[in-house]
Amino acid sequence: MTEADPTKTGRKPNGRFGPGNRGNPNGRPAGSRNKASLLLAELIDNEGEGIVRAMIEAAKGGDTSAGRCLVDRLVPPRKDRPIRFALPPLETAADAPRAVAAIVQAVAAGELSAAEAGDLAGLVGRFSQVIEVTEIETRLRAIEERVNR
Repeated sequence: MTEADPTKTGRKPNGRFGPGNRGNPNGRPAGSRNKASLLLAELIDNEGEGIVRAMIEAAKGGDTSAGRCLVDRLVPPRKDRPIRFALPPLETAADAPRAVAAIVQAVAAGELSAAEAGDLAGLVGRFSQVIEVTEIETRLRAIEERVNR
């Protein structure tokens, strides 16, 4: 048995490709699909309508998993929704504690979920950070101007 010449194949003695030498340097063509995807697409093209009708009948007959599958496909999951909540005005970093207190009170009253409150509190926190960075930048510029005079 003869070994392949590594200089011709680009392989190292251990069988791996060396730096800059790959088996398929261009990679997989953009937009190409694997055989399983193509087969599934063909199956759905030919039998899709019958499968959907069977699932609808199964759901009507009480098959909750078929119903769930249909709903999951037909109605996209709800990711976010607008929150109706009067957040106190935020103009300075000093306004943040009042806003967070209002968020906590809304959770306690059942007006906001914990996840919604977390999102709003994160927004208030990022607002405070932006204000603080802006204030630091303003003070730094003033100091630099005094030093440069």
